[in-house]
Amino acid sequence: MKQILSLLAAMLFCCCSSDIEVMAEVPTNIGKTLVVYYSYTGNCRAIVSTLTNQIQADVLEIQPAEKGLKYDANGYALGTQLLNAIKANPNDASSYPAIDPVTTSLSDYQNIIIVTPLWWSQMAAIMQTYLFQSASKMAGKHVGLIVSSHSSGISGVVSDAKRLLPDVTWMGDALWINASNHANRATLIENWLKTQNFAKGQTTMNKMNITIGGQTQRVTLEDNAATKSLVEKLQQAPITVTLNSSNGFEIWGALGFSLPTSDQQITAQPGDVILYNGSNICLFYGSNSWSYTRLGKIDGLSESDLRTFLKAGESNISVTLSLTSGTTAIQSARSTSDKDTYYSLNGQKVTNPSHGVYIKNGKKVRL
Repeated sequence: MKQILSLLAAMLFCCCSSDIEVMAEVPTNIGKTLVVYYSYTGNCRAIVSTLTNQIQADVLEIQPAEKGLKYDANGYALGTQLLNAIKANPNDASSYPAIDPVTTSLSDYQNIIIVTPLWWSQMAAIMQTYLFQSASKMAGKHVGLIVSSHSSGISGVVSDAKRLLPDVTWMGDALWINASNHANRATLIENWLKTQNFAKGQTTMNKMNITIGGQTQRVTLEDNAATKSLVEKLQQAPITVTLNSSNGFEIWGALGFSLPTSDQQITAQPGDVILYNGSNICLFYGSNSWSYTRLGKIDGLSESDLRTFLKAGESNISVTLSLTSGTTAIQSARSTSDKDTYYSLNGQKVTNPSHGVYIKNGKKVRL
């Protein structure tokens, strides 16, 4: 009997070990995007802020190791000196100016967007350093390029990028943002993103912030005409509305504008963010059945926490809706057509999955 039990235990251990090994192979970087930028005058930083209001991305800023240098002094004398040193020995690491250490792991990302200034028709030397050091880790990644200049064309920067990153998949043509169109960068970036071949594709935002009494919670948005219209408005500026408690299950009030509706009979649940009659927003801490357009759901709060956050029972509650900006994450919406899409453990789309372990909605599932 002991031998039989030992055999069963060994078989169970092997099975469990096999499952653990399979799970360990699941890639964690499917569809993730990193925006890498260097900004000397602040123009590239503004571009990144606009970009990250439109896609899901983490952000990495490259900084020179030696601070306070005036690369543009005396007609970009120092900047030109650095570029000439690289041009003389492009394969020598010592030719590139030192940058601050970077701890961001490129293995966490499939898509990388580079935002860089132009110096004298070439890529800024500081960004060249990072790409030279990271070329092997970027191999096989999908890479996009945005270049900021005053008026000079960007062909030299594109050539530098292709020299430094010979083994990447370019997502499409580079985007040129110059002094004459910088103010129109939001539209330029929006149109450019549509032409880029992202790994596991990214489109528009699916995250919104709700701030009440100094506390902010994230909302995962639905993918519909109402949320797309709402995001367009929030890209211009945050929206503050006054809501009131009603019926013991919600706070609600007028948005001050109308959104497209796709009403259907639904039972709203705690945390749901709902559009009512096209121009009213309802935030639920209870439940109710009615004909609504669903906007999204507040992330991660229990019903008790929701009542506290939404100030259930109070009147004249100031609620601010906004999009996330800055160096953290800017989320992107998944198309509803992707909700039932399966991927293999190496990230390949599977049309007719059979028995096994797959990725669905970013999670491991076993069929």
